[in-house]
Amino acid sequence: MRICVFCGSSFGARPTYEQAARNLGVALAERNIGLVYGGASVGLMGAIADACLDAGGEVVGILPEALADLEIAHPGLSQLRIVSSMHERKKQMADLSDAFVALPGGIGTLEEAFEIWTWSQLGIHQKPIGLLDVDGFYEKLAAFLDQLVSEGFVKPVHRAIMLAEKSPAALIDALAAAEIPTDKKWVDELRR
Repeated sequence: MRICVFCGSSFGARPTYEQAARNLGVALAERNIGLVYGGASVGLMGAIADACLDAGGEVVGILPEALADLEIAHPGLSQLRIVSSMHERKKQMADLSDAFVALPGGIGTLEEAFEIWTWSQLGIHQKPIGLLDVDGFYEKLAAFLDQLVSEGFVKPVHRAIMLAEKSPAALIDALAAAEIPTDKKWVDELRR
């Protein structure tokens, strides 16, 4: 089993973000779950990769050519794949993974998490996704996602795909127990 982790190429404003990344990396290795991530050696990306590797875990990095120098490719991974584009990066990350986690991060982290959530909603895959809510980082986002449901833009069954937990162990457990709906957003609505 492998879990793809989306996270920042910076450390963010709080030291707890780096610690959470390291804790998740160790937790994955201890459970014999491989890590798939963006392939960089910097920021939270580097922290989770280093922690997973140091704990004896498998780490697969996927990095677009254009970012290999900017994000500084991690030299010590189990496997580093250099790909031609961001689209190819996300496709390979999705293909290699059984579940997804978003650590704190910026625009790229959110974009990756939302795209993979959209793919689930559309039935492209049936893999769970979760937010690691470090120090309440994702609380306001989770409330906004609930508002999308109350405003009629997201079905409750699709909102439930995006899990959130405060600790790495609880999130890994929630991902393992998740039941992803098989009804596809557009197909089911067109049948009415």
